[in-house]
Amino acid sequence: MTDQFTTGALLSQIEVPQDLRDKFQVEQLPQVADELRDFIVDVVSQKGGHFGASLGVVELTVALHYVFNTPYDRLVWDVGHQAYGHKILTGRRKIFHTNRKYKGISGFPKISESEYDNFGVGHSSTSISAALGMAVASRAKQDSERQHVAVIGDGAMTAGLAFEGLNHAGVENTNLLVVLNDNCMSIDPNVGALKEYLTDITTSTTYNKVRDEVWHLLGKLSRFGPNAQEIAAKVENGVKAALLQHSNLFESLNFRYFGPIDGHDAVKVAKVLEDLKQIPGPKILHCITKKGKGYAPAEEGSPTKWHAPGIFNKDTGEIIKVTPNDPQPPKYQDVFGHTIVELAEKNEKIVGVTPAMPSGSSLNIMMKAMPERAFDVGIAEQHAVTFSAGMAYQGLKPFCNIYSSFMQRAYDQVVHDVAIQKLPVIFCLDRAGMAGADGPTHHGAYDIAYMRCIPNMIVSAPMNEEELRNLMYTAQGDEVNAPFVIRYPRGQGVMPDWKTPFKKVQIGTGRKVKSGDDVAILSIGNIGNEAVKAAERLVKEDCSCAVYDMRFVKPIDELLLHEIFGKHDKVITVEDGCIQGGFGSAVIEFMIDNGYKADVVRLGIPDRVVEHGSQPQLYAECQYDADAIVREALSLTQNITKNKASGIAG
Repeated sequence: MTDQFTTGALLSQIEVPQDLRDKFQVEQLPQVADELRDFIVDVVSQKGGHFGASLGVVELTVALHYVFNTPYDRLVWDVGHQAYGHKILTGRRKIFHTNRKYKGISGFPKISESEYDNFGVGHSSTSISAALGMAVASRAKQDSERQHVAVIGDGAMTAGLAFEGLNHAGVENTNLLVVLNDNCMSIDPNVGALKEYLTDITTSTTYNKVRDEVWHLLGKLSRFGPNAQEIAAKVENGVKAALLQHSNLFESLNFRYFGPIDGHDAVKVAKVLEDLKQIPGPKILHCITKKGKGYAPAEEGSPTKWHAPGIFNKDTGEIIKVTPNDPQPPKYQDVFGHTIVELAEKNEKIVGVTPAMPSGSSLNIMMKAMPERAFDVGIAEQHAVTFSAGMAYQGLKPFCNIYSSFMQRAYDQVVHDVAIQKLPVIFCLDRAGMAGADGPTHHGAYDIAYMRCIPNMIVSAPMNEEELRNLMYTAQGDEVNAPFVIRYPRGQGVMPDWKTPFKKVQIGTGRKVKSGDDVAILSIGNIGNEAVKAAERLVKEDCSCAVYDMRFVKPIDELLLHEIFGKHDKVITVEDGCIQGGFGSAVIEFMIDNGYKADVVRLGIPDRVVEHGSQPQLYAECQYDADAIVREALSLTQNITKNKASGIAG
């Protein structure tokens, strides 16, 4: 399999980072970086995956593994989609073509996958806290030689966790180096005051000129004895204080600040890292990089587009998309994006909020149409929720769009700032359920369970695009005075003709999709379409199934459940969420509380970490796709089916 991919003369000699350190001189690092970049372009162009972020840190990756004694020295990546070069250099080059594929290697660092992956990461802003924890542990073990490096993107620095880590690290005397990978991008362009501050540093020509001269001078001071370090620190800090108005941001946290330097100069980066190894205490190295570096279409094109472009022609940069002849359903995120604009045109109270995912959530449609009413708050989910709560308190109708797995980061704010105060924030949870190739850090497995247990919450999920529009329309009504959750999955819906007229939905009501006598299939959300497929197939098996789209988990439709349990003693619940505490649990709670007895089978995400793969592959693996529903229905009704076949009344 690896023969189809380009492997350069130097890269082919590197199985693990020790090979890089043993076989090559520092002057050869640029060639290693070029070959590594070519390999990433070759594989990702044919197999897909994240792209721009990893190209932007190729030289930095090579230099880090060249200077530091990995895996003894701890290298912790932040926002793991920048770690492709790291994976290739650490023994996974020959299997890199399986990246993000079902049963293949993960697209993110993963402890169980390699000793070089010191911390699992899919969400951002965790590296500083994790690396500091490792550094403190090394100190406790009196392992003073071990180095600890956190590589964090500038976009990830906007999260509160990053600042909490910096604040603590500044008072711990540990061998901690924070490498700030400054490319002005996460997935979309970075926003906020920190971005402006970093821009001030990188564009100050006076500071950079004097800094380079002073750096050269400080390099000569070591010959002047034990006071050289103290002298160097005073001179360096004096230059920063004099030339940069806000230069004390990192120094005020007791970090020694170095940079900015060109993150694409592998030799320079390696030499600076070698110097920094000799300096004790917390340090930050500011590297300027460019997403997509070294591949012209990505460098010159949209960084958002080239974040994860899919399959493309590496020679021309043309992204290859298969366009079906028939009209296709839209992505759920795009239905949200267009619908919120449509609603906001009629309701001036509506505003939109997202934490650094305007493209991923499609809130960028509203940001373009109504820039004063749509807010990208940076990678700051906690702030996004409480910011929305503040606007809701003042009478606005905020649609706070956060990926389901990212909402976990703001759970306290959901409880403390929204639910307890019963504020009408509308939480649109994108990527709910199986997230596909992004894997366990991104699966939206838990939101039904963690939202339905909170008082005052309304928790819903649309089965199709029409239902999503109607739930959004319902949620923004003035009569709704409680937090309202609308969860929907990644990817396409099921309705090519999706732009239907708005209809209000009575909160807490479900609907019967199909009548049947032998078994009742109850579903919540998009996965209900698998239930419909199963019921249609079961007709051929002489098994009559009723299908109910419950639409709300909380409040659950008790009138409809009385009807269901009054008729059926065989029930299957289906959800694209965790079984424990989820939708099926809510149905069983109702059954027990109301004295009904029935055979109930719950289908959904099992109580284990589910790895990456396509959504259909994972539905099948976890046994809640149409095939699994058919099997369970036949198992439940086998006696009925036998009686029908033999002509015995059931």
